Amino acid sequence: MPSLKEVRTRIDSVNSTKQITSAMKMVSASKLRRAQNSILTMRPYAAKLQELMQNITATLETTAESKYSTLRPAEKILLIPVTSNRGLCGAFNASVIRATVKLINEEYQAQFEAGNLKLYCIGKKADEFFRYRKYPVTGSNSEVFNQLTFNNVVPIAQELMDRFEAAEFDRVIFVYNQFKNAGTQILINEQFLPIDLPVTDAEDHWNATDYIYEPGQEQILDELIPKSLKTQVYKVLLDSFASEHGARMIAMHKATDNATDLIKALKLSYNKARQASITKEILEIVGGANALDG
Repeated sequence: MPSLKEVRTRIDSVNSTKQITSAMKMVSASKLRRAQNSILTMRPYAAKLQELMQNITATLETTAESKYSTLRPAEKILLIPVTSNRGLCGAFNASVIRATVKLINEEYQAQFEAGNLKLYCIGKKADEFFRYRKYPVTGSNSEVFNQLTFNNVVPIAQELMDRFEAAEFDRVIFVYNQFKNAGTQILINEQFLPIDLPVTDAEDHWNATDYIYEPGQEQILDELIPKSLKTQVYKVLLDSFASEHGARMIAMHKATDNATDLIKALKLSYNKARQASITKEILEIVGGANALDG
């Protein structure tokens, strides 16, 4: 049985850990509130932008061929795992990394073995994991989460769009956690490029919303598609950012509860050991007194 001093030291240590996890839980809860507001207000805008693009495309006489919708054989693949820069958020990072590895092994094994699969890591955890294991990492960005704004996301989106346009990649796929609520994140594999412009039939053409265009449909669509793609990347990172803080808040909540339970168990053990020590001392005193009387 450990000594009373060892138990007291462990109780103090667990108490310190509990204070840290409790503080981290409150910080994550505060950040989650702001991140949740951002993603919930962003989703209707992104959806409306997508709907507007589809409506404009549906009213064209012929299907618009965009440089971002060019469909090529899936020979060169770019996977973009989105993780956090820090740990202590449960299985948030591990689930994205596992899903990315599974995607490589099950769907793009041939491209990987041929050297035609690359990774662009967003977040330090993904970058550290794949670089350490010698995966072909062609780029990374972890600073974007320090100040997650649309203007800071645009360079990432533009780089991906330029590399696809240059035929450096035939498919660009995001792997990330989509935010549902504080306790639930949905793991998503989402194709970013090429985009899938809707093909409408005659009935859809007549039902499509009629707009007045200046300067013209094609010119507006040329502006709208890049804007929609950049918005999509921003939405992905907002989803991941909110999911991260939700996962960390839950993880720290569980850690605080576990520390509380451990402290109770340690105090019970301490009291039992202290009671046994006192009983032993009393027996020794009584035994000594009886010996003197004898």
